[in-house]
Amino acid sequence: MIVLANDRITEVADLGDPGDALWIRSDELVEATGFELKPHGACLEEICVPLLGEDKDRMLRSGTDGDWLNVSALASKLGQPIVADREKSVWSLGAIPEIRRSTLESAIAPDFEIQDRDGELICLSDFRGKKVLLVTWASW
Repeated sequence: MIVLANDRITEVADLGDPGDALWIRSDELVEATGFELKPHGACLEEICVPLLGEDKDRMLRSGTDGDWLNVSALASKLGQPIVADREKSVWSLGAIPEIRRSTLESAIAPDFEIQDRDGELICLSDFRGKKVLLVTWASW
């Protein structure tokens, strides 16, 4: 199964018949999503989602091959967009609103690098203090 998250493509084990949920084994969780299972919950940097009571029953499974986290349920709890192409076993996770909020509040776009038409690397931060218009296009 393929997971697209945090600007990375990660191949993870398949639980088998997960229904409409994305289940990721705990030893693959950090690489695939950035989240880590801790005794008090699923954590990503300063964000920790407690896994207690009903949430624990709904979001965690233990098996002979380790613990599995229902990433779909976690994303729903965080308001994180998630889409899937079940035929191709590809899942894509969008930005977590709580993390995205700091960028929106600061009104500063995240820095990135890209090649210009001459093959030279340019950074968005090179234009700090200037007005910038970004035009994007995709064929799909």
